[in-house]
Amino acid sequence: MTEPSLTDTWLPAEPRAIALVLHGGAEHGTSAIDGRSLSWRRARALGRHLHDELGADGVGVAVIRYAVRGWNATPGREPSPVPDARWALDTLRREHDLPFVLVGHSMGARTGVAVADEPGVVGVVALAPWLPADEPVEPLKGKLLRAAHGRRDKITSARATRRYVERAAEVADAEFTDMGRLGHYLLRGVPRWNAFAVGGVREVLDRA
Repeated sequence: MTEPSLTDTWLPAEPRAIALVLHGGAEHGTSAIDGRSLSWRRARALGRHLHDELGADGVGVAVIRYAVRGWNATPGREPSPVPDARWALDTLRREHDLPFVLVGHSMGARTGVAVADEPGVVGVVALAPWLPADEPVEPLKGKLLRAAHGRRDKITSARATRRYVERAAEVADAEFTDMGRLGHYLLRGVPRWNAFAVGGVREVLDRA
């Protein structure tokens, strides 16, 4: 059976925090994720950029690859990437008792929100997140959420993200950023997405 893995880890000599990058996926799908996955490759590129920009600040970066590509919601069980993300956090915590910021794109942002209640997690930076109307906000209680969405996204909904942030603001420090005419896949406006991610991690850590 396929297992999740931490495919990339960049740590400064004395890290003060770690950003865990969570890639996107699909609503359904049990196929294994390999090196051809565009979602995971985009996450790696984002992770490298975070490392380049935040390493001097003492922020380490790790990138997860889930066991399978789908969310795969099943009654009575956590969706597929959620236990994978919990495993990654537990693995990192064994050696690093540090604050964690979760940086997720699309399904990765939904995963980050779901595991925001894990020990050490101080906040979530969500890029074009997939956040349905019934997605719980309770895991974010007392945490920070910085979410950004473009109005040309045809895969997930900027309006749904804005509504989720409004609900989350009742239990967390939550803010929404309108990315204008950008779409879903982080392929257009890459410098703007990267800048939001870097600034989001810095703000979460400064305010936590």
